[in-house]
Order: sequence, then structure tokens, then C-alpha cells
Amino acid sequence: MLTLNPMNSSFNKLLTIKILIVVLMFSIFSNNFLFIERVNALSDSKQLVLDAWTLVNEGFYDPEKFDEINWKRIRQKTLQKQIETSEEVYSAIEDMLRPLEDPYTRVLRPKDYELLKSSNFGSEINGVGLQLGEDDDSKKIKVISTLGGSPAEEGGIVRGDFIEKVDGIPSEDLGLANTASKLRGRSGTKVIVEISSEAGEIREFDLERRSVDLRPVRTKRLREDSHTLGYLRITQFSESVPKKVEEALQELKEKEVEGLILDLRNNSGGLVSSGIAVADSLLSERPVVETKNRNGIKDAIISQKETSFDGPMVTLVNRGTASASEILAGSLQDNGRSILMGEKTYGKGLIQSLKSLGEDSGVAITVASYLTPKGNNIQGQGMTPDKLLELPDASEYGSSDDKWVRNAELYLESILEKEEVAIQTSEANNEEFKI
Repeated sequence: MLTLNPMNSSFNKLLTIKILIVVLMFSIFSNNFLFIERVNALSDSKQLVLDAWTLVNEGFYDPEKFDEINWKRIRQKTLQKQIETSEEVYSAIEDMLRPLEDPYTRVLRPKDYELLKSSNFGSEINGVGLQLGEDDDSKKIKVISTLGGSPAEEGGIVRGDFIEKVDGIPSEDLGLANTASKLRGRSGTKVIVEISSEAGEIREFDLERRSVDLRPVRTKRLREDSHTLGYLRITQFSESVPKKVEEALQELKEKEVEGLILDLRNNSGGLVSSGIAVADSLLSERPVVETKNRNGIKDAIISQKETSFDGPMVTLVNRGTASASEILAGSLQDNGRSILMGEKTYGKGLIQSLKSLGEDSGVAITVASYLTPKGNNIQGQGMTPDKLLELPDASEYGSSDDKWVRNAELYLESILEKEEVAIQTSEANNEEFKI
């Protein structure tokens, strides 16, 4: 009779387990190797798509959104598409970013990328002179403001109008970034813009693009009775603005102005660093702004001790006041440095970082949100003025028929008169004490 040795059975089981482990390890290694090979074998076009995904994945301010939309699965599905031409690259990235539901995180084609860089560093841009945003309720492309002396202003487009079509293409198909891009172009070329008013009236404009001088800083002296006031208007925050503001404030100080009207109406923002630098000129060792990124709230940025002007102020804001100008307005209001007068501001409180993508394109990524020194969130909320003004806009800001400026003048005069009375009372009390 043949007797089976139990040791052989145990040995066989152990051998089987070892073989399975080896096979499994080989399988994992092979799959990883094949995956690495596939990644390395990506075409240049698909590599750009992957680079865009990686930049957004590393910088986007709300990583919880990634889990909500299955962000990694979106990458996988996108890379499975046929992507060969540059246009297919940009379209694929746009499709990939759309589920984030953030109009400010976007791919920038070469022309848009160059124009965005030049608008931040220069003082002029070729286009029709419209500053655009997305309406919170309708999601339509809305005119935040028109630039003074621009084709859009001369044609009659006003703040609050909606862009329906550009050269026959619906703006809802283009999206915010592409609508703005199609409005820009070579000086002398034309673009047909279909506009709807807030009341629903449809109008069509045939506009000729040209170089629009942004003149970001404008100033003048205002004489009112026995007081001399300064008027300072900032139309956008480009790189050169802080220095220009310093020069303007120095000029006003030499003219012995006692109070300042800071006009931020229809200033749709620009470089956040420039807005913070201007706040630094007006605040002494005070918090300017806090930021909330994917890692939480960062410590507030504190202004330096020295200021360029420390007299009483009024800051004018309206629905076209957005982004970096809201940061400045919020810092002045929360620190009690200036009252805000006018309308509730636009409410754009998101910070974008501009990253290069390849040699001549880029991607803008929302990396953080703004909080005022008191912790108020600007995004979707805006800044509420201390004094609301229900007055029509002037045809020219800062002109003699600008009733908003007139209201600011009256307020500053009352403040200065109270200070004079307080000084006189103090001097009288000192005289009595000497007796």
C-alpha cells in the first residue's frame, strides 16, 4: 500500500503560494513598466494636455472639487482622445477644465496669453475697450465696464449690458475667456458685437479695434471753499500703477491737499500685488488682506509703517469695482482708513496664477480666494459701501457734473470742519489752562 507523506502536501502548498507571489509581482512590475512606457510615449500634443492637468492639480484652490468630479478619471478619458493639432490640444484642455465650474481657471491660446501678459505689464491694449465678467445668476457674459475713449464707449455700450454674440458666434458657446479674446485683435480690424440690455433690448455694433490708452492713474486738485482736496482715479492695477500712485500722491501733497477722493469705479482689477502696494501707501502697519488657499488661511499681509498720505479719505466704488480694487477698498474700509461711498462692488475674490504651457501658451489657475482684514469673503459677496449713492453715472468721471465726486467732497469738507472746530476748542482750553 502506498502511504502519502503529509510533508509533501505542505511543501506543494508553499511552492504554489511562492509561485503566485512571483507571478503577481511580475504582473505589477509589467503593468507599471507598460504604464511608464505609455506615459513616455505620449505625443507632444498629449503631453501638453497632461502638463495642463498637472499644473491645475498642483495649484487649484479647492481640491475637494477634484473628488466631486472624479478629476483623475477626467485625465484618463481626455488622454484617450485623438489629440494632434494645437486646436485639438486647447479644446481638450477646455473640456477637461469645464467640470471645475470656474471660469477663471482656463487655457490661454498664444494670442490670449500674450495679450494677458501685456495688459498686466503695459499701459495699452488693442481691442474695443470692454471689461467683462460672468453674471452670477444667468451665467451670461456681462459688461463690467467700458474704458473711457474706447470704441465700445463711443458706440454706446454701457455697464450691465450682456454680450450675446461676437462675429455671429454665441457667447455661451465661447465662454468668458474666448469671448474676451475674440473682441481683441489687430488695430484697424473690425468685430460685430450683438448686445442685449438689462431690459432685453437687442442691439448690434460694428466696432473697429484700436489701441486703447488705459491711463491707469489720473489725478487733479479740487478747490472747495476754504479747503483743498485731491482726486485720484485708478482705472486698473498694472505693474506700473504703484509707482504712478506714489508720484501722484507726492504731487498732491506738494499742493497741500487736506483730503483725498480715491475713485475705483469701474476698476475691474489687474495685478493683486499692485493693489496691495497701493494699500501699503495709504495704511500704516495695518492688515491689508488674507488669502485662503488649498492649505487654509494664510497670515494677513501687513502694510509698512510709512505712508504717502494720511489725511481723511473717501473711496468711490460701484458694480464695476472688482478683484484687486475690492481688496484695496476692503482693506481701507475694515481698517477705518476710508469710508466707501457708492454701490455694492462686483464680488470677484479669486486669485489666479498664470503658468506657461509650452513656448507660447499658458493656463490661468485659481489658486486662492481673498478675505478682507475682518475675514469677509469677497467672492460672490462684494463690498457694501458705508454710504450708498443712488445717482446716475457722470459722462466723465471726476468732471464738474460728477455728482458722486460732489458727495465725496461734501463729506470730506464736513470732516475737515469738525477737525478745525476740535483744534480750535483744544487751543482755547489750553489758553484757559495757562491763565
